[in-house]
Amino acid sequence: MENIRVLLVEDEAILAAIIKESLEKRGFVVDIARNGVDGWQQFKTFRPDVCVIDIMMPRKDGFSLTSEIRVVDEDIPLILLTARTQTEDVLKGFELGADDYMKKPFSMEELILRLKALVRRKVSQSADTAPRNMQIGKFIFRHQYLELANGPEVSTLSQREADLLLLLVQQKNQLLDRKLALIRLWGEDNPFTARSMDVYITRLRKLFKDDPSIEIINTRGHGYSLVEHEKR
Repeated sequence: MENIRVLLVEDEAILAAIIKESLEKRGFVVDIARNGVDGWQQFKTFRPDVCVIDIMMPRKDGFSLTSEIRVVDEDIPLILLTARTQTEDVLKGFELGADDYMKKPFSMEELILRLKALVRRKVSQSADTAPRNMQIGKFIFRHQYLELANGPEVSTLSQREADLLLLLVQQKNQLLDRKLALIRLWGEDNPFTARSMDVYITRLRKLFKDDPSIEIINTRGHGYSLVEHEKR
């Protein structure tokens, strides 16, 4: 389990440097943010495998950052760091979606073990729950192989096309929020990434053109819906 990407959000510069150095010596890739505002921006661009977040920080605390991350990513492992001893803080962290917490000061070896355990658990859960074949009208979508099959005809998708289609399938017959999709797939919600997503939507529509029961609907300013109509 090498090259695990860790977003460390910690305002204590010395502690952050120690954690970064210790993790990188063991093959982790570490990005540091000094406060919750920067942490949110770096979460969107760095695409970490796991986040380590201090609770008490300037500009935006760890609780607020945890809540924001959970809106766009329900699965990424989150560890909260705290110098407090109040049970209420620990419970609040878990309620907001944290997976674990560690009280300062802590052992670096323990942190490393917990990071690896959380990432291993996520990988295992993803392998267990990811469907191999998804039926979309008369098409078979194989996300892990980047394929959309219509009988013997198989279209190869780019990774981003496949990821976008997966989000649409997961929200089938419901609205896929535009901003959420942009942040999940591109890490940014801006005019450039929005135009890029429109291009991918156009391509996906062309792939489904042979099946009139499948439609990708644009709700202007809000998002897209993959709708499967009943065949008559």
